[in-house]
Amino acid sequence: MLTRRTGFALAALIGMLMTYGCGSDGGGDVTAPPAAPPAPAPGPAPAPGGSTVAATPDLTFSPASVTVKPGDAVTFAFGSVPHNVFFAAQAGAPDDIQGINADVSIQRTFTTAGTYQYTCHIHPSMHGTVVVQ
Repeated sequence: MLTRRTGFALAALIGMLMTYGCGSDGGGDVTAPPAAPPAPAPGPAPAPGGSTVAATPDLTFSPASVTVKPGDAVTFAFGSVPHNVFFAAQAGAPDDIQGINADVSIQRTFTTAGTYQYTCHIHPSMHGTVVVQ
């Protein structure tokens, strides 16, 4: 016969076993190890022969200038601070990367040889160059 006190103790024991599991190794340790945090999802890899430009939290494009071959893609990697990329108006420039971009990577392909200047309209002091040769 179960008394009220025994019933509470039994319920507490069952709750602990359900929460922590019941090990079968006989070691007596019923605590589970902490779960490892999930790995961050990788951004898209740059196209073969391409380069990556990071829009940094300290409001710079890094590197400030990259050189690629015609047909190569440049990956613009935006971290936690929002940025965008607007190219100076000239023939052969790819489409601008408009909007407010954070925690994403976006590629632009450069098909025509030339020097392409760009800026972030959110942070006008941020400038960069893509040289295609």
